[in-house]
Amino acid sequence: MPMPITADRAKTLEATRTLKMARSAHAYVRGNTAKFYEWLAASPAAHRLPQGPSVWICGDCHLGNLGPIASGDGRIAVQIRDLDQAVIGNPAHDLVRLGLSLATAARGSDLPGVTTARMMEEMAEGYAAAMANPRDGDPGDEPDAVRTVRRKAWTRRWRHLARERLDGDTPKIPLGRKFWPLAEDENEALRRLFERPEVTERILAFEKHDADRSVRMVDGAYWLKGCSSLGLLRYAVLIEIRNDKERPAYALVDIKEAVDPIAPAYASATMPADNAHRVLQAARALSPHLGERMIPVEMMGKSLFIRELAPQDLKLEIGQFSEKQAAKAARYLAFVVGKAHARQMDEATRQEWLRHLEADRRSAIDAPSWLWESVVALAGRHESGYLEHCRLYALAA
Repeated sequence: MPMPITADRAKTLEATRTLKMARSAHAYVRGNTAKFYEWLAASPAAHRLPQGPSVWICGDCHLGNLGPIASGDGRIAVQIRDLDQAVIGNPAHDLVRLGLSLATAARGSDLPGVTTARMMEEMAEGYAAAMANPRDGDPGDEPDAVRTVRRKAWTRRWRHLARERLDGDTPKIPLGRKFWPLAEDENEALRRLFERPEVTERILAFEKHDADRSVRMVDGAYWLKGCSSLGLLRYAVLIEIRNDKERPAYALVDIKEAVDPIAPAYASATMPADNAHRVLQAARALSPHLGERMIPVEMMGKSLFIRELAPQDLKLEIGQFSEKQAAKAARYLAFVVGKAHARQMDEATRQEWLRHLEADRRSAIDAPSWLWESVVALAGRHESGYLEHCRLYALAA
């Protein structure tokens, strides 16, 4: 049921987050960034993590945060989709986070432990290929899950996004389980936001429309979306773009609160003090397609960023892995992450980081030993944490 007032949200949001995280061990990993870093710091392998180059990292590099993203001119590439936790920090953290996510997905697919070992090996190969040649390196065969979602992205248009998110062809956001009514102050603040020239000009630039077009907010709602970000301000806003000569066009934008990151940054890192500007700068470095479609704003005393939703932007959903597809996915996705890291390094830095990684690969499992040991330790901690989470959820229910 729709929530009638903003004050009622907190309890429902927390209950929703708890339920989402109880659904599977993989969902628990996705929604528990804070525990990931807490348990990583306490793991036996923590002291063995290498100190990589000082670059922007995702900070929350799990499977669900990778997927096809459209650029402003319609090009599509698999990139990092969520930069809320992004900091200038240790790229090894992204590798461990991705490795844990892949290992948990493999266990959820009832694959043997040897498959997880092979996935770590393929991760090392894919990441190394990106470091060696971020422009033309070999990501390996595209896994079925990526190929399927990429093909789907190519065929999607505005009508597909409208059918999924809106109330049919009517330019209105349907209230219900995912979209809740705005409080009066939220509605007024959002309307004022889309009257600001710096915002409307950037939106028109996204759309490649003529300068004489105008932008206005048609409808808005509080958006129940994500897991780790539940409880922060999150809005879906439908905007109309029109001039006097043509039928109006519509666009759906996602407005999200930016808060202090949990991921650890290097002590020497210089990042924007404002969190929305931090997210934008990270997106431009790690995911250029996403970075060119974001606007940092201030509203209701909060730092937020606006992101236009393109029909081609899709989450990488992996329901079940086969052994062969698991290995392909590990190599391919590690290449994507490695490319995001590598584009921020000069050749000498890339080669030095690559030599460091190659020097720590063991004979029994051809992956850096710190990566394997970290994933093994964290997989155990997250499994026990997940079961305890489920116990508490069952007691509360």
